[in-house]
Amino acid sequence: MNIQIFGISKNFDVKKAQRYFSERKIKVQYVDLKEKTMSRGEFNSVKSAVGGYEKIVDENCKDKDLLALYKYLTDDAKEDKLFENQVLLKTPIVRNGRQATVGYVPEIWKTWE
Repeated sequence: MNIQIFGISKNFDVKKAQRYFSERKIKVQYVDLKEKTMSRGEFNSVKSAVGGYEKIVDENCKDKDLLALYKYLTDDAKEDKLFENQVLLKTPIVRNGRQATVGYVPEIWKTWE
């Protein structure tokens, strides 16, 4: 199992996800999105695993101006804007190979063990 967690360290659900895997002694690679963003390949992998870029947008994002701008873009431009501004992503994003989840979903992670 090769688990990656993408998130922001101050996010409560990110901390819960890290604790979930730590308690099960599962090694995790943590990527802080404030320091290093997802590559295009990682972004595309997550996007396809969860069913589209619309499912990884955080509607409760702290940057309300950026979120408003994003909502008024054409559908063609939304995906690129989301990739460029990864603060709009709902976290934690947890990857296990080609599988991925968005948010805190231990019921799915149990199936990976």
